[in-house]
Amino acid sequence: MALRWALVITSDRVKKDPSLDKITPVIEALLESNGHSLVYRAIVGNDPVEILWALASALREADVVLVTGGTGPNPSDISADIASRVCDRVLPGIGEEFRRRSLGKGVANAMLSRALGCGFAGRLVAVSPGNPDAAETMARLLLEVAEHAVEQLRGMKHGHKH
Repeated sequence: MALRWALVITSDRVKKDPSLDKITPVIEALLESNGHSLVYRAIVGNDPVEILWALASALREADVVLVTGGTGPNPSDISADIASRVCDRVLPGIGEEFRRRSLGKGVANAMLSRALGCGFAGRLVAVSPGNPDAAETMARLLLEVAEHAVEQLRGMKHGHKH
């Protein structure tokens, strides 16, 4: 099943200069090559209201929302906190697997990442670190489970409602 995806990039630097966005082209190409579409994209700063607004807008348009940036231990890294407050179902395996894959690539700081996956109102939400490699790692991981996750989050079984 083709899913509608949204991408919310959280970065003060990229918000000031959108030409620095190296994530959108990577994610868009990856989704298209897997039969999905990127239907919403936003670039916001490290501001809780901006992040919340973009996340809410993304949830209106998409089945899967990927938020990039804001997963580190720095007090300015707030995307993971905002998403975790919004979500109604935590899916801890997504963050765990993201960190496992990142550590497998030799990224020791992945241990400090608060990357996560969760559900909200039948949609899959994930937050990854804000570099293109991390965003691609998370998107590839999500592609493996997104269809099943969305079906389950919507209470569907084999494509039909209970």
